[in-house]
Amino acid sequence: MKEIINQLQMIFRKIFDNQDLIITSDTTADDIDDWDSLTHMQLIVEIEKKFGIKFTTAEIKKAANVGEFIDIIKDKI
Repeated sequence: MKEIINQLQMIFRKIFDNQDLIITSDTTADDIDDWDSLTHMQLIVEIEKKFGIKFTTAEIKKAANVGEFIDIIKDKI
């Protein structure tokens, strides 16, 4: 799990152009000012590329925080 969150940390920093951004499993869109529907889709695309997975529409809707992304990634890799 630590490796997954480290990889996600790099993706979030890239998407939000903020090298100081720290995420936890509890981080939600409400915690990051620029996290809107467009950046959400950018996150999905980058996560899919990094981990070689594909999210379903239901999984994308379900992922309300970073911890839920981690759970989905763990199930797929």
